[in-house]
Amino acid sequence: MEKYLYFGVLLFAISYPLVQSFERRIRYATKWSMLFPGMLGTAFFFIVWDIWFTKIGVWEFNPTYISGLFLGNLPIEEVLFFFIIPFSCVFIYEVLIYFLPKDYFKPLGKPFVWVLVPFLFVMGLIHLDKWYTSVNFLVGSITLLAHYLYFKDRYLGRFIFAYIIHLIPLMLCNGILTGGMTEEPVVIYNNAENLGIRIWTVPIEDTVYSMTLFLMNISFFEHLRSQKTIQLT
Repeated sequence: MEKYLYFGVLLFAISYPLVQSFERRIRYATKWSMLFPGMLGTAFFFIVWDIWFTKIGVWEFNPTYISGLFLGNLPIEEVLFFFIIPFSCVFIYEVLIYFLPKDYFKPLGKPFVWVLVPFLFVMGLIHLDKWYTSVNFLVGSITLLAHYLYFKDRYLGRFIFAYIIHLIPLMLCNGILTGGMTEEPVVIYNNAENLGIRIWTVPIEDTVYSMTLFLMNISFFEHLRSQKTIQLT
């Protein structure tokens, strides 16, 4: 059963959002047409990135905990990660909008951009000798800036709230994948390519990586939702 640990983590991540997708209040399933196109584009970007980083040794995958099915040099579980995790993250985003319709975090939207974009960009430039840190932080800063330039702060408050909440399951799932509950990690990071700072067993860079993955999906999702709203009116 060890071979299916990564699959088990993915199943855990998607099970509740998938079952609740047909719940009559949130009606997440009715929004899939606005979710999946952006998810495909974002997944393609991250899969190419992942293939590259695996090839140059930024990380690798422990054969003990994966099924043995591969797409190129990536385990099939890693490919599925870029669909299952965004699906679950956007579900969190939609649940929070439904149950807490007031955008409590909207005042933090602009400061979030003004502080984080230059911080990530500078950190990325300072650490050009560390592939995961530099590329991750630079892509994160560009993604956040692009979102702000297109949407301003319209969705940032809601995103920040959902991002904070999603850190709980992120740390649990990534903690399992990075060896927090097993003798060896599922995903083995080359510490020469990151800062070496970990939350539990999770590299600090994963919080930015997850932010970028989440925000890209929200950007596409909200763009398509606004387009559909325009068409209906």
